[in-house]
Amino acid sequence: MIQLETEIDDFLDYIRGVRGYSATSVITYEIALRQMAQICHYYEESERWVLDLTPFRIKIAKNHKKTIAKKLSAVHSFIRFLRDHKELSIRTIADESVKVPLTLPKPVEEQYIQEVLSIANGQEKLLVAMLYGLGLRISELSSLKLEDISKEWVSVRGKGNKVRQLPLLPELQTLLYAYEQQYLPKRYLFEKGNAPMNQAQLRYLLTKLFDAKGLKATPHQLRHSFATHLLNNGARISDVSELLGHSSMAATQVYTKLGSAKKLSDYLGAHPLATQAPKKI
Repeated sequence: MIQLETEIDDFLDYIRGVRGYSATSVITYEIALRQMAQICHYYEESERWVLDLTPFRIKIAKNHKKTIAKKLSAVHSFIRFLRDHKELSIRTIADESVKVPLTLPKPVEEQYIQEVLSIANGQEKLLVAMLYGLGLRISELSSLKLEDISKEWVSVRGKGNKVRQLPLLPELQTLLYAYEQQYLPKRYLFEKGNAPMNQAQLRYLLTKLFDAKGLKATPHQLRHSFATHLLNNGARISDVSELLGHSSMAATQVYTKLGSAKKLSDYLGAHPLATQAPKKI
């Protein structure tokens, strides 16, 4: 008989060791799958396994749509793993996906980023510059090693263990040199003791820095800002998609919608006909 808990362990080992998922992502998958395994029904029928997710769907029904979608996505990935890697024949019940409304990211205005950089120390300045100048994920920055950085390029290992090469801007080269001279990192770019600074530590530094200017920003917002500002200044979407490490350009399309929304807002605020109050008839 199939043992769901054992299969879940194998799946988690696979996404951690083979696919290179971050520790945070693995935990998210594990929480959803353990919850599913506790309450779903599974049984054998005509030499085929049936996984009935109905109790699981009822259990998570009151969650936010995004939470439901993430949990179901974890289950779908697990089922694909069983089919593709364990060669199990599985029929699922109540596994329909949930449509989540697409929300536009909120980039940080360039002037605010410049204001924050003006008060930042060497470590904080490099932190902002790496997130905004390269569009890195906070997990990628946390694990970035000195050996990954050459004179003109940065080698980044992203989702799915995929490696991408990012051009190192001249200003970033200058900041990196000054930072290394002052902080003397040994193996990782951002270190505390002999270990890399984790995501929470880096996020705390960033939050504290923006708070000092009365602003709120997250590492992911700076990544959004990187993409949005490039596109608004004429960069090709295919190039931006590659720089972000997206698996397809579909994930980058949201930034073009953001650019269109801003253009409409600017138009409505600037055109004489749009700013005039309608006349009463």
